[in-house]
Amino acid sequence: MLSENMRAIRKSKGLSQQELAVMLNVVRQTVSKWEQGLSVPDSDMLLSLSEVLETPVSTLLGEAVATSDVDSLTAISAKLEVINLQLAQRKTTKKRVLRWILILLCLLIAAIFAVLGVLESSYLVWDYSDPETAVLGVAFHSFEWLFVRIAPFVLWGAIIGIFFTGRKE
Repeated sequence: MLSENMRAIRKSKGLSQQELAVMLNVVRQTVSKWEQGLSVPDSDMLLSLSEVLETPVSTLLGEAVATSDVDSLTAISAKLEVINLQLAQRKTTKKRVLRWILILLCLLIAAIFAVLGVLESSYLVWDYSDPETAVLGVAFHSFEWLFVRIAPFVLWGAIIGIFFTGRKE
């Protein structure tokens, strides 16, 4: 909500992200992260943002209710805390999804190695005088050759990734 409101108000004022960043003494990427919802400004920066955009903080946060300064700072900090919790949950979810993708990649690599072991490169004894068989045999051999050389590095990278995504921060 904050990100959409901030973007809409900035655009309605005819400001670019770079111009807004200069007014707030931050880099453009910071404004971009705020507008994408990847991070949120702290309460002091939110007050500066409301001054630069000439908009009440409550409007930035999506409310039209006017409160006193002490109450608004408390409300702002509570809303920022909720937003930060939502961002943390999103990050945790992404980490879990990545972990499961890496686990599945390890299982897939192990399964392909098992299949290649069972087949024992049987295509090497095919009759390569037929052009279609020759093309198919070369394709199998190329896949096996590349897979056997690249898969161990991918497997180790995935195992390391599983280790790092499983750690608590």
